[in-house]
Amino acid sequence: MKFASVLTEKSMTQVNILEAFKNLTNAECLTIIETVLHMIREDLQKVEQARDQTEKERQLAEAAKALLPDYAPGGELTIFTVLDGEDFHA
Repeated sequence: MKFASVLTEKSMTQVNILEAFKNLTNAECLTIIETVLHMIREDLQKVEQARDQTEKERQLAEAAKALLPDYAPGGELTIFTVLDGEDFHA
């Protein structure tokens, strides 16, 4: 493809890209546009996943802080530790 060789130049600018497009067929242009859109979607998906992961971690940390008093000595959930030495059979 003609466009691929043009893209390998390091000094490629928007103007260069648009000029190169003028030399391509419509089919070649559409192929490139589809590829670029796919690349953009992948990048956006990665950003969204990172943002979702950060939000999930924030929510988990918030939940852990909220539950900390329940698990601290004397908290509601530690009261059951007095049963640790007892046999339990259902």
